[in-house]
Amino acid sequence: MSVAETALPPFHLAFPVHSLAAAREFYGELLGCPEGRSSDAWVDFNFYGHQIVAHLAPDEVGHRHTSAVDGDAVPVRHFGAVLSMEQWQAAADKLQKAGIEFIIEPHVRFKGEVGEQATMFFLDPSGNALEFKAFADMSSLFAK
Repeated sequence: MSVAETALPPFHLAFPVHSLAAAREFYGELLGCPEGRSSDAWVDFNFYGHQIVAHLAPDEVGHRHTSAVDGDAVPVRHFGAVLSMEQWQAAADKLQKAGIEFIIEPHVRFKGEVGEQATMFFLDPSGNALEFKAFADMSSLFAK
């Protein structure tokens, strides 16, 4: 059974932030992720149908290491979403208009190869790295 034929269960990801207010502004307002449950120490967000949880842990924030991928220094610790090309372009436009500084500017990598994809990397206010990517042909998501 292929990925396209399988209903994928939502994943859960917990990550550290230095400020819940800044996380709410970034994930809730800028990225448009609806807020779920919360406490004084954490807040849930609906991240494209998946549950991400920002935990107040200022000593653990930020990315520290990179790995070379198609000529880019990709943050080793990162998360994100695989979007349609239209969603990806809309997100890139919105982030650029908001003045977000990109670690890796929106572009297409692996051009002409299996796995060709649009990608961009940026940081949240706590220094957590996010990648948004898109494939013209979603069936190439796991292609070798």
